Amino acid sequence: MDSIDKLLAELKTEYEEVKSPQPQPQPQPNLAQPFTQPSPKSDSLIDSLLDEVKADFVELDMAEELKRQQELKQERIRQEKLKAKQQEALKNQAKEWLAKLDPFSPEGLWFERFAEGYPSKLEAAIEYLQNS
Repeated sequence: MDSIDKLLAELKTEYEEVKSPQPQPQPQPNLAQPFTQPSPKSDSLIDSLLDEVKADFVELDMAEELKRQQELKQERIRQEKLKAKQQEALKNQAKEWLAKLDPFSPEGLWFERFAEGYPSKLEAAIEYLQNS
């Protein structure tokens, strides 16, 4: 029995030595450690965040493009209204000019020949006033 007790005591000491934590040196932070790849779960999280950011940028780009197109359309409408207003003013000016034009004066005779290439004297007068 004494030998069994002795064996048990030896086993107990061996077990306690293995089980007891041995002081290990603390690893010093090493700045030159290689970059470890994130886990696949964090990859999918990063991918989803990147997709959200990309979608936000696409949405912003589309909103800016729509705004730009609306501004261009408004500018085009404004230009057309301005052109129509100028054309109307020129038409009124041409009517006044035609009313004052003496058909037997040198300018009146010249204008008669000039107007032959136009559908009406008013259109000829508008063209003449635009270019002079």
